[in-house]
Amino acid sequence: MEEVIGRVFVERNHSGAVPIGSMPERYFVPRMMHAWVLIPGQHGNPSTAFCQRLVPVPRPKYGEVLIFVMAAGVNYNGVWAARGEPVSVFDMHGAASHIAGSDASGIVWAVGEGVTRWKVGDEVVVHCNQIGYEDIESNGGDPMLSPSQKIWGYETPGGSFAQFTVVQAQQLLPRPKQCSWVASAAYLLKLATVYRMLYGHPPHVLRSGVSVLIWGAAGGLGVFAVQLCRLAGAKAIAVVSDEKKVQYVQALGASTVIVRTRFPSLFTNASHGSTDWMQEAKAFGGEIWAATGKGNNVDIVLEHPGQQTFPLSCFLAKRGGLVVFCAATTGYRFEFDARYVWMQQKRIQGSHFAHMKQAHEANSLVMDGHVDPCVSRVFNWEDLPLAHELMARNEHPPGNMVVKVGC
Repeated sequence: MEEVIGRVFVERNHSGAVPIGSMPERYFVPRMMHAWVLIPGQHGNPSTAFCQRLVPVPRPKYGEVLIFVMAAGVNYNGVWAARGEPVSVFDMHGAASHIAGSDASGIVWAVGEGVTRWKVGDEVVVHCNQIGYEDIESNGGDPMLSPSQKIWGYETPGGSFAQFTVVQAQQLLPRPKQCSWVASAAYLLKLATVYRMLYGHPPHVLRSGVSVLIWGAAGGLGVFAVQLCRLAGAKAIAVVSDEKKVQYVQALGASTVIVRTRFPSLFTNASHGSTDWMQEAKAFGGEIWAATGKGNNVDIVLEHPGQQTFPLSCFLAKRGGLVVFCAATTGYRFEFDARYVWMQQKRIQGSHFAHMKQAHEANSLVMDGHVDPCVSRVFNWEDLPLAHELMARNEHPPGNMVVKVGC
């Protein structure tokens, strides 16, 4: 016997899951699937927190789509989910288990009622912003300000670290056919996040002649910030953690590269604001002032490390400039000298992923070949915890890591 789910037949006689790296017969939906799962009360380092399970394949509801996942991108929110920091994912959604993963490339396997734009067989990438369709901000406002807004795979329990995932139809974008399945899964969360940071907070927007200080320029966010600056004719001043990464970010378009390990006392929390810290901050700033060619600080600081770098970011933004941040991977409690902010009328702006139009515009840059996904390392399914452990220890290679699922 068969039943129809989302306009696709479901196999009644196949209770198990198909092996990782293979597909069910198109387009039959198995009862079960392989997934990497987090369990309440078992937070910890990614190497131990993630566990493999067989779980039921989710079913698409109205306005939703079932995706067969070909590959899944690795992002820092997977580390946060494993560790339960800054809050447990279970405090956000209350589900009995959590499948992380907020980037995916895959194939539309089934569609729910009300879906008209996508059909079974379409090859897609998934952006991670879920919204309530009836919210005011979702209709003429900024959907990222909607009270219903959630990050799929972090604030919702069913992400991309499984053979199948259910998403809202509005989360889908066409995948770049010139890219492999792996490359297609590498970029969208980080690229769209950076796109909003640099274009979504006027009047401080990326344009020709603007200077941008980019922390972690060889990392997943940084590689896209450098490329966007190159495309806009802006000056990318890239900060990296060691000399080995200098040529990498220069090849992406960085005009100046600063190796932060040359300034060790700047990044110890206890020294913020001390005389020694200020002297070294001015030495660090000297490299920026030489790069701007005018002895000026930068127009925009692209922040995500947080606690270790935020005091310097506020010091190095120019008068009337912008410090925009999207994360705090080194700590959530920031200190900075407020005098440099209020007296020089600098702006501090939080930024969170992107709405659908911004994600579409960012994706188009890859579709048109203007932005490289910068895949650094590809992991097999069984090595998913290792990928997150390397990210947690900041031992991952430059660029973006991806886990193979169905490919």
